[in-house]
Parts: sequence; structure tokens; C-alpha cells
Amino acid sequence: MRTEEMNTLDNASDTDEPKVEAGKNASGARVLLAAFSRPPEARAEDVNASILIAAESAAAYPGLKDAAQYFGPVGEIARARGFEVVEEPYEFAIGTKTVVRGDFQKNVGSRVMRQSTLVVLASGYAVSFTFIGGTEDEVEELVQGLSFGMAAKTSR
Repeated sequence: MRTEEMNTLDNASDTDEPKVEAGKNASGARVLLAAFSRPPEARAEDVNASILIAAESAAAYPGLKDAAQYFGPVGEIARARGFEVVEEPYEFAIGTKTVVRGDFQKNVGSRVMRQSTLVVLASGYAVSFTFIGGTEDEVEELVQGLSFGMAAKTSR
């Protein structure tokens, strides 16, 4: 778990790990969860499988009506980090939510880093779930762990 570190991360280093903009920016972007299979600074031959959940105010994107539109900025960030689009964004259901998914990859030395980002609009935020792994199967296993349940009713 590296959530707080990701929210204060200095992005000056050039590593293979996922990066986010430092802290909470003017648009209200915030990392909610950052989890890695091993500490990000621990080097190994394989890609460090990871999950990153972030939220950004939808108000930062005037006219944002659906999650697919948020893939404009997601794609720009991915391309800036050396990723190429493998699968254009598409909608599907996970439990009670409709999400939009886009897949990316980049060569990292002799390895391939795969990234799947899923986005949902909720409560005025664009919430992104990014899964990174070294193989398509590894990423799929991470994505399969995502579920949305019914919200518990509260009594007043």
C-alpha cells in the first residue's frame, strides 16, 4: 500500500512504476488507493503488478457527460508515458455499474507493461481504476477482482 506516498510523489524520477501528479491538484485529483505486488523501489525482472484507484472532479472537464469522454485525458497521459492504445475504450457492466475500459501497453526493455484503465462517473467525480501487469492474464486477474455492490441502506 503506497497511497499517501503516491499523493505526495515527486514525479521527477524515471521508473517503470505508475505515476500520478503530485498531491491534490486544482481539479481535485486524488489517489484513493495505490497497491503494488512489491515495493515500487524493489527492482525485479518482471513488471510490478499494481492497482491504482484515483478520483478527479468531473467539474474540471466542462461538458463531461459520460466516462468514455474521460478517456481523452487518460489517453494523453498514457501516450505521454510511452504507452500505446491496444484496445479503444468500450462500455461493459460490472455488477450494478456501467464502466468504460481502455487497454494500453508499452515496451520496457525486454518486457511489456500492460495497463487497463476502467472509468466510472459517480457523485461528481471521474473515478479511474488502473491495473498494471506484465501479461494480459495478470491484468485480467486484477480486473476480475473489481466489483460494485449495492449500497447499504441507512435508516434515519
